[in-house]
Order: sequence, then structure tokens, then C-alpha cells
Amino acid sequence: MSDVTLHSTTQDPDDFAVQISDQIASFLVAVTEVAKGDEPDSAVPFLLLEVSQLLLAGGRLGAHEDIVPDERYEPDLGPEPDVDELRERLAVLLAPIDVYSEVFDPYEPRKAPVPCRISDDLADVMADLRHGMAHYRAGRTTEALWWWQFSYFSNWGSTASGALRALQSLVAHVRLGQPLQELDGLDTDQDLGDEVLAEEAGRVMTEEIAHPLGLRSPS
Repeated sequence: MSDVTLHSTTQDPDDFAVQISDQIASFLVAVTEVAKGDEPDSAVPFLLLEVSQLLLAGGRLGAHEDIVPDERYEPDLGPEPDVDELRERLAVLLAPIDVYSEVFDPYEPRKAPVPCRISDDLADVMADLRHGMAHYRAGRTTEALWWWQFSYFSNWGSTASGALRALQSLVAHVRLGQPLQELDGLDTDQDLGDEVLAEEAGRVMTEEIAHPLGLRSPS
């Protein structure tokens, strides 16, 4: 059975749970395929599309009334699937543009940006979504929806939003023919403020990364 076709054909395709699970399953399959590195020329545009579509599902979960699980305690799912290999594959694939700067809470005043990695973001989102998918596959639909909604607010929603902004910015830089600032030497284990981020930024023309990442500069 295909990973995407997770629900019975007797279920209503217009059902909220079916639609959400299908959107999430599609994202899980798509990112796994991108991480294999078989088609690097389309990696960034494809990830931009997939993350955008996932956040539509997240928005629907966020707008939905609070979902209450059937059981008081979450059933034990056993060991969590390992996402380290996927994280490492994405890091290699996205190496020229993996690190970006992000402000976690736009309502927290004067918060300095921190370095993040798209590969870390996508792997963390995958872990959250897979956790809920394990419930869904086990027939615990309400538990799955509750987890996806809860983790959307607590983690994967903001994480995916950060990755989306980075991917959209990258595509915009290339399509508009603007130089891209590379955070040369910056890594995610450093706690740096605005001035240091500016000092670390080195200019890299978009042509150097456009071709291997499947982006094209305007003629």
C-alpha cells in the first residue's frame, strides 16, 4: 500500500482528518525523496512548494477548535523513528544555503536573530509529523489530529515557517538577480547578535548556487 494512501477508500475524501493526513503524508514522502539527492536541480523549488502546502494543513489545524484526545494518556508508540540520516542528507544537499538567521518570536521586542539550519528545521518537522502519523496508522485518528495540532502550535508550525521564509528568500534572490549574502563561518552552536551576523556575512553571487540547486537567474 502506498504511504500516501493511508485511509480506507470507504472514508469520505472531504473528511477533515483524511485531508490533513493526506497533506502530511505527501510532505513526509516528498521530503524523504528530496533528501535522497537524486534530483538536486529541483531541490529548493520543490521544498518551497512542499513546505508551503504543509503550512496550509497547519493553518487549518490552527483554525480548528481544540482537538481533545480520546485517552487521557498518550499511548506508547515505542522508539521514535530516527531522522538523523535525513538531516545529514539534507545538510549535504543544501550546504551552500543551509544556514540562515531567524527571529523566533516576532512579538518579543529587540530579540536578536539566531542562526538556524534548513536541514535541522525540516528534520524536526518530519519527526513531529511522523509521531502523529504513527497514531493515524494505528487507527487513533483523534490522537493523531490532537498531536498534529498541539505540535503545530508548540514546534513544527514556527519551525516550518522559518524554513519557508529562508527558502522563499533564496528563490527571490535568484529570480530577482540579487546577490546572496552567505553567513560564512556562522553555525548554529553560536549565539550571535545583529552586529556579529553582519560581520560574518560574506557576499556570494547567486550564480554560484543557482545551477546546482535548480534555480535560474533572470536572463
